[in-house]
Amino acid sequence: MKSIQKTLFTLAAALLCIAFLLPRSGMAQVVKPSTKKRISIGVGLYTDIWMNTPDGMKARTINQGVQVFGTYNMPFGKGPFSFAIGLGLSIHNLYWNYRYQGDSLNFQFVKIEDTLKYKRSKICLPFLEIPLEFRLKTKSKVSVGVGFKVGYMIYAHSKWVGDDYLFNSTNALKASFKDIKNLEKFAYGPTLRVGYKWFNVNAYYSLASVFQKGTGIDIYPISVGFILMPF
Repeated sequence: MKSIQKTLFTLAAALLCIAFLLPRSGMAQVVKPSTKKRISIGVGLYTDIWMNTPDGMKARTINQGVQVFGTYNMPFGKGPFSFAIGLGLSIHNLYWNYRYQGDSLNFQFVKIEDTLKYKRSKICLPFLEIPLEFRLKTKSKVSVGVGFKVGYMIYAHSKWVGDDYLFNSTNALKASFKDIKNLEKFAYGPTLRVGYKWFNVNAYYSLASVFQKGTGIDIYPISVGFILMPF
């Protein structure tokens, strides 16, 4: 069975194609203007900048992530302001120099030994989210959104591609570990979006740490990327 991440990336790719093709096709005429004002569908790509990493912990420069969402917009009268609430999915990735050690310790990761060779070690953090946003959309089709979102972690796992450290061997090992006990289940923080027509740049600042208190690791992401909103 395909993982949630592969499914979400596939959906994101499909929506990206729609975002490029829809404004140029007759399909845009199918959606009524009144509906377009109420419903927004978006897909975005971003990178996570991991903050507060302790000495010795290194994250990759680019930690790519993806988000897909839909919102219902409620205008304030006939003016340019509105409020939106919706539902979405996002995936955060932390590519780092730690590996899963799979025991009952508070922090289930250890720094990768110098003797191990590896191509990839990461934590994948998918969230089911509720975004809220106050929006301004001008007649010149410039839009600004200031909001907040709350997410619930649904399928966190760690991935490893490298030497088989489980059996102390140099044989290749590709593994996914799901039993991670020391992660915070909720994430939340403010969002900012600025766009023109259907292209937007956006940022998200997480106010919640990835790992629970007591682990001694208090890292959190700042996400920066773009969102395509064909509707």
